Amino acid sequence: MSYMDVLKQIKKKQIAPIYFFYGSESFFLQQLKQQLIEKVAANDEDSLAVYDLEEVPIEAAIGDAETYPFFSERKLVIAENPVFLKAKPDKLTFEHDLLALERYLAAPVDYTVLVIIAPYEKIDERKKISKLLKKHAAVAVCNPIKDNDLKQWVNSIASQLQVTINDEAYEIMEAELSNNLHQLENELQKLALYVGPNGEVTKDIAEELVSHTTTSSALRLVDAVIEKDLHKAIRIFKDLLKMKEEPIAMISLIAFQFRSILRVKLLKQQGYSQFQMQKQLGVHPYVVKIALNRERQFTVDKLERIIIQLADTDATIKSGKMEKEMAFELMLYDLIETA
Repeated sequence: MSYMDVLKQIKKKQIAPIYFFYGSESFFLQQLKQQLIEKVAANDEDSLAVYDLEEVPIEAAIGDAETYPFFSERKLVIAENPVFLKAKPDKLTFEHDLLALERYLAAPVDYTVLVIIAPYEKIDERKKISKLLKKHAAVAVCNPIKDNDLKQWVNSIASQLQVTINDEAYEIMEAELSNNLHQLENELQKLALYVGPNGEVTKDIAEELVSHTTTSSALRLVDAVIEKDLHKAIRIFKDLLKMKEEPIAMISLIAFQFRSILRVKLLKQQGYSQFQMQKQLGVHPYVVKIALNRERQFTVDKLERIIIQLADTDATIKSGKMEKEMAFELMLYDLIETA
């Protein structure tokens, strides 16, 4: 099952006797773990036991699972880092008794929920124990969301929060937070509180409320240059200064954006697809997507002149010929004139 399917079942208290979660997306693993702690152990430490299988053998966790709980009708036993599921297991000072785990998987007790959490991108699915876990446990694969699935995930969370996210607002959230699902969910909750039940999150609301990152602010600066909006560009620059960002670092980020636009434009002229561009440039798919949206605004000559202007300003600041904030503002004026 998918992460979302398993999460929904847990939230409805449709609890399985055994769970197996694996993958490299720590946010998903943590969410599932926390939901089980709330629904099974009721956040009661006496009903919860967590074992690190890099420190203790699996039979210790199994022995605990088979021991009847003293303080509640049901308890939660979580076993993390099962290195024996890797293709090349880490060397430990002890050996895991996998026969004990196999016996338990075949006949779990009804007063314990056992959870195996493997925070690995891949497990060795050829191993007998991997096959048994997939056969007997409720399985959730917790790998990072693919770019084309992110919008579906955002809309799913928004639906649970009883709000809608319009396309322009989604693009802002994608630019800001696509690499941080924990922060993305927090921002969705904040937006839902602002618009209320059945409300719509618009571009203006997202721009106002979503926490901005330095990289996305560089994208907004590029937008201001394209729009020839000097006032907007200066305002974004001032906001970055309040975030303690250095002008030289900002120049580097803006230069990266314009170089990306130039490289995408040149690859497009050679007939490359968006996927081929991503492979060729070795960048996040969103970088290519944004560059493709912007390259139509520029000729190759204009982009090359902008990159030279950025390099000149960088040199001016580093040589101390001009105060850095003034140099940056003059650069913004020149970029808007060039664009």
